[in-house]
Amino acid sequence: SLWEKRQRARRTRHTLRRPRVAPTRRQSIDQRPEEVATRDVFGHWEIDLIVGPVGAKAAVLTLVERKTRKLIMRKLRNKTHAAVWEALNALEREYGAGPFRNTFKSITADNGSEFLDVDGMQNSVLASGCRTAMFYAHPYASWERGSNENTNRIIRRFIAKGRKIDSLSHQTIQAVEQWINNYPRKVIDFDSPNQRFDQELK
Repeated sequence: SLWEKRQRARRTRHTLRRPRVAPTRRQSIDQRPEEVATRDVFGHWEIDLIVGPVGAKAAVLTLVERKTRKLIMRKLRNKTHAAVWEALNALEREYGAGPFRNTFKSITADNGSEFLDVDGMQNSVLASGCRTAMFYAHPYASWERGSNENTNRIIRRFIAKGRKIDSLSHQTIQAVEQWINNYPRKVIDFDSPNQRFDQELK
């Protein structure tokens, strides 16, 4: 009954290739609080995009909470930083300024151009100041966002590589999100992400 029964070989971690010029106004994952790495504190997320075939515009934004493995999926019209910013704004309006700030203490992203609008992603559209803290993984270091990578692998069971995201309805994406959030996970003692997430919100 498990979604994936095969064993995967361990990946070899190669030496990081760092950019020659340090990006400005971006906080490296090295500056992230230790509590994020240990997963002891709720409210720290990883963000990524699931894309379709080359040339396709639409994408799916995925957010995974590191402690509970809670997944949030949102369909985007395209793979631009403006579309990501709009999705985060809508999510903040859904939660409210205060609850969003408490639930999304930090977000860790890769260095894709869709995540490089630091001010747009960090600053609240409902109140003054920041709504979250953005951190950026090292280039070519996908293991630094392991929760997101593992969850995206599960999503690919439903949204195969090469499938156009444009053809997916919001209802279909929500159904995938709910299936994954209700699936018992060994890593959290066979609770579901929804169970752990709801416990943190109490």
